Amino acid sequence: MNDGIRQLQSDLAAVRYVADDSLVTALHLAVRLGRPLLLEGPAGVGKTALAKALSDVHGRSLVRLQCYEGLDVTHALYDWNYPKQLLAVQDPRTSASQSVYSEEFLLQRPLLLALRAEPSPVLLIDEVDRADEAFEALLLEFLSEFQVTIPELGTVRAAGRPLVILTSNRTRDLSDALRRRCLYQWLDYPGYEQEVTILQMYLPDVAPRLLRQVVRAVRRLRSASVLKPPGLAESIDWANALAELGTQSLDEETAAVTLGCLLKTQEDVLWLTERGLATLWNV
Repeated sequence: MNDGIRQLQSDLAAVRYVADDSLVTALHLAVRLGRPLLLEGPAGVGKTALAKALSDVHGRSLVRLQCYEGLDVTHALYDWNYPKQLLAVQDPRTSASQSVYSEEFLLQRPLLLALRAEPSPVLLIDEVDRADEAFEALLLEFLSEFQVTIPELGTVRAAGRPLVILTSNRTRDLSDALRRRCLYQWLDYPGYEQEVTILQMYLPDVAPRLLRQVVRAVRRLRSASVLKPPGLAESIDWANALAELGTQSLDEETAAVTLGCLLKTQEDVLWLTERGLATLWNV
């Protein structure tokens, strides 16, 4: 591992993000080569948090595009301010030669904002797998040339390439064309010691014994038959809630009344209580 990668790993740790050697190497290469980085993995493993940490490390703004079914150019790239255009057309002071398709009437959406921002930002295209395949076609030109074409204004090119992070929970497979434009990294749940380290970063005043019990319980739930396995955010929330209640060591009564911090469906709560809570953290 070269010095640049070690420094990036240290910088990420300073903003409370623990990245293993494989992840930090992929991130370093994405930054140095100017390539987008596609992160895939289950929900709650820190994909979105990595983009936020990267913006903190580099001192750049974070532009986030949250993907969803039906996302199109007017929500991802740009739109026109139609009410303002209508008022301008009706205004007698507006000259006949004045165009209502100019910068004055342009509404910039996340992709266009990322191209025009100075200095170039970190662009997070979050949960790209939730968008339609048609949206992927829009991304191809953007990720290949870091430019977009607005028919009324022409081609907009990035002064400096944004650092692009795409995330996917694999609700559907992405096209080969999109994958080829990105570097790739699979992100899984952290190992036991790594997750303990993460909780200690966020909750330095919480009893170490309690943090280890929380991590042991959460890891067992992830390997069980729950509908919504808890992610890192749930680990932190649960440990923080237990500490707020003055808990030094897990017990069934306290665990039972704080399960809402950890599990997010009634089916999972019932499944766990039927099996006995203490089985989660007892060795």
